Amino acid sequence: MLSQLQIQNVAVIENVSLELKPGFNVLTGETGAGKSILIDSIHAVLGGRTRRDLIRTGTEKASVRAVFSALSEKDVAAVRALGYEPDENGELLVSREIFADGRSMCKINLSPATASVLKALSAELIDIHGQHDSQMLSDPELHMLYIDAYGNVGALRDEYRASYEALKAVEREIKKLSGSDAEKAYRIDLLSYQIKEIEDASVAQGEEEELLAQRKRMNGAEKLSELIEEAAEAFDGGDDAEGLLARMETVIGDTARLCEYFPDFSGAPEKFRGMYYEFEELAGEIRACADELEFDPALQNRVETRLDAIYRLKRKYGGTVEAMLDYYERAKQELDAIEFSEEKLEELHKREKILLAQASGLADRLTEARKKAAALFERNVAAELAYLDMPHARFEVRFEQSELSPDGRDVLEFYISTNAGEPPKPLVKIASGGELSRIMLSIKNVLAANDRIDTLIFDEVDSGISGSAAEKVGRKLKQVSQGRQIVCVTHLAQVAAHADNHIYISKSIENGRTYTKVEELDRPGRIEALSRIMGGANVTDSIRKSAEELLRLSGN
Repeated sequence: MLSQLQIQNVAVIENVSLELKPGFNVLTGETGAGKSILIDSIHAVLGGRTRRDLIRTGTEKASVRAVFSALSEKDVAAVRALGYEPDENGELLVSREIFADGRSMCKINLSPATASVLKALSAELIDIHGQHDSQMLSDPELHMLYIDAYGNVGALRDEYRASYEALKAVEREIKKLSGSDAEKAYRIDLLSYQIKEIEDASVAQGEEEELLAQRKRMNGAEKLSELIEEAAEAFDGGDDAEGLLARMETVIGDTARLCEYFPDFSGAPEKFRGMYYEFEELAGEIRACADELEFDPALQNRVETRLDAIYRLKRKYGGTVEAMLDYYERAKQELDAIEFSEEKLEELHKREKILLAQASGLADRLTEARKKAAALFERNVAAELAYLDMPHARFEVRFEQSELSPDGRDVLEFYISTNAGEPPKPLVKIASGGELSRIMLSIKNVLAANDRIDTLIFDEVDSGISGSAAEKVGRKLKQVSQGRQIVCVTHLAQVAAHADNHIYISKSIENGRTYTKVEELDRPGRIEALSRIMGGANVTDSIRKSAEELLRLSGN
């Protein structure tokens, strides 16, 4: 059950907290005060699409928080299946922040979530019915969804679809192998060439990585060889310059002659001689490094040629060595299938016959289950319509047969006659706006009997209804709310009077900005709110008495 809703900076709403209760909750208020924005906010926090213009002007983000309490075992199981847990009080806090740059942040009990997870969760917790849902009745392709939901045929439909897809896969395989002789010959030539090209290359798993590592070593060896050669030349000298060792010998000789004139300098030649030996040893070590380097120009050429060949094959057959080898295996299988196509086709035709019989049998069972559900659905919807001031309505679910399709072989459509003596016609061609609203409500009521969802939200389901029909809609919503929660946005006093909890939404303008206020009404407040719905701007004592009488007759 949705127990609390907090909305910040959504359209005209700056900051609103709303407490909802079990039973029948009704939202009323003047046009533009924010009733539909509340429903949009619930859509948003449950993973629906959002738009940036939903954010209140002058703010950086909007946020919606919803608290669900009194969760059923089914609800808890659904939450756990998504990887979350209710808190220690058995409640679930779902929140969503929407930012001006288009991003949004979702959380379940303060743990990060995604919009798709919220949407999956909402399918278990809330069923929202808006005005556009009545328009869905105008699409015959959607009528089957209602019958399948009512008849609980989901498991049978899934079993049929699996069989149907298997049949289609075999049919595609048969078509592939049933080409002309010229097409087969062309395909055999192409596959044979491709298989031979890959086989001749003999590319092994991991070979490319080894070649790349070898190339890296050789490239490094070439650069190191240049560095070693430069260092050795610095010690030994070259054609154009004298090396360090030769210059050291000159220094040793010069210092020896200086000792003849400066006795205190007599130890210098030996020191320089020691340095000379150290430099000579270091130069030998540098030359030895060159012997350890592996650099073979011919080997490098072979590695580059091999890598180029592998690169060309990868471009032709999938982009990676793994993809190329996978293609090789598939090509061999296809070539084998074509070369032995007659035998393969015979096997496939046998398989097709078995799958066709299986799918046909499941389709027949699906049709039988749908017709059984449709017969009961017709009676229950007709009874609901009669209660909602459409006593002469005849509601039918008509079936036609077609070729096997993903939904079976059924084509069905809702037909209705709203006047006595008139034959039923397609619902889309005959029902008015008010009639569509009552038909949709009747269908929702019938489905609710099989539905385990605890919270139903109706956004102006009473559109186009007035008089006694409106009173009966209110009574029906009250009846459906027994054992579950109903939240209804309405403009009709007859509907609002039946609510257990009446919430009034108003707006005001302060300093040029619009603000929305939400308040739960007591009995005097309800009388005043109903009076405004009934009398508009001209509320008189007699209208207030009528509103009070309406509450009394509704049991409130």
